[in-house]
Amino acid sequence: KKMIYKKPEDLRKAIRSGNFKKDTSGQCPGYKQANLVILPKAYADDFEKFCQMDYPNRPACPILERFEAGETCPPSLKQHYPETDIRTDVPLYRIWKDNELVDEVRCIKELWQDDLVSFLIGCSFSFEEALQDAGIEVRNVTMGCNVSMYNTSIKCKSVGKFHGPLVVSMRPIPKDKVDLAIKITAQFKDTHGAPVHVGDPSKIGISDISKPDFGDPVTINEGEVPVFWACGVTSSMAVKNAKPPLCITHAPGYMFVTNMNNPTIKLS
Repeated sequence: KKMIYKKPEDLRKAIRSGNFKKDTSGQCPGYKQANLVILPKAYADDFEKFCQMDYPNRPACPILERFEAGETCPPSLKQHYPETDIRTDVPLYRIWKDNELVDEVRCIKELWQDDLVSFLIGCSFSFEEALQDAGIEVRNVTMGCNVSMYNTSIKCKSVGKFHGPLVVSMRPIPKDKVDLAIKITAQFKDTHGAPVHVGDPSKIGISDISKPDFGDPVTINEGEVPVFWACGVTSSMAVKNAKPPLCITHAPGYMFVTNMNNPTIKLS
């Protein structure tokens, strides 16, 4: 069974030292997890605009932080956790060159350039704990696997060279708890918010729910419906389509864990 780290700084240290190599689902309850996109400076402004366009872009790609070019420690962590390093503190990175996935690596120090701009983008792992606290089982956490993620037929608004499909994550929810799940996740504005779709996967262009495009398949039991949330992998797809000479992203499910707190949930 996966060891669960409580403090983000301890998890980041374990990742940096090579002691933690798994996906980060279920890690550091109460703290926001983030998708990572690193791009050459020439592409950064258009990418930021792409993320800020309204539905479906913004729910899928809520920017938590943008770094200055060449900066390796997140601005929010400089003061208290200056050892934090975006080049070593993600368990698995993907390296893209001109639209091709060329490698998956544990450290990107050797690829680092002074013109690279990093973005941290909200992740739905952030709201899983709140669902569990409300008595809603989160199947990927129970099964100890990655969440199921799918490309959809919903198109994002394009900006410059950035375009692509909305990617969603799916969690099976008992029919009688769907409204509660919506109410809870709607409060996580900067980590995707309420679901974008509930029920029939084919309505959003997913032909086979048992074959996710990213992550792992999970069991959907009798009496449960698939519930879909906008997913930060949307940003990776848009970046891939923009074909920058170099781009670095996290591998889906292998997130950067911040020290930003999740919101306190109100159920009344």
